[in-house]
Amino acid sequence: MLYPLLVALYSCGVLVTTSLPLSAQHNCPTSLKVNSVVQNDWHYATDAIGSSVQTKSQLINDDHIWIQFSRVPRLNAKSNSWVELIYDLPNKSLAAVATIALEYKSSTGLVVKLSQQDYGGLGDKSYAHYQHKLAPADNWTTRCFTLDDFSRPSWTPVESIDVGMILEHINAIYLVPDLTDEHGGTATISVKSLTLLP
Repeated sequence: MLYPLLVALYSCGVLVTTSLPLSAQHNCPTSLKVNSVVQNDWHYATDAIGSSVQTKSQLINDDHIWIQFSRVPRLNAKSNSWVELIYDLPNKSLAAVATIALEYKSSTGLVVKLSQQDYGGLGDKSYAHYQHKLAPADNWTTRCFTLDDFSRPSWTPVESIDVGMILEHINAIYLVPDLTDEHGGTATISVKSLTLLP
């Protein structure tokens, strides 16, 4: 079942309202063995126009990630802001993976993006990666979702040709707080585990 979230989008000065799906509810395997977070697999990145991050003594403390992002509003048409918590896939590929299990907390909606070279800096540079949105969570929450739940964003440029989801071309998973490019904002994300399942 999909839960709609009304999101206001501004385009050419016109207010457009659209409905974005939140995470589909899938049952996690009852014998799910979670993969805890490992320092070397995770890092973060921000734009160079003023967005920032805050962590505790290091990114992972007490067996989980805690990070706070402050995203600045877009400066102009050519300088947008962005913030990302990045999980580098150990095999640099999602081949043989069908389901992702994430145990997290987030003060905002959480967008899970699959970093695929075809849409990134080595591809068409649209950065319109396949993505899936999870609901905010004040308490530790585990969500299992399949690759079928992912789709390209509504803002994907028309010139960005959809070559599909090529699992061998995906080398990282980005966790991005659902903050708008227009207004920016602050959000806190915690991650206790991310597990890849066949």
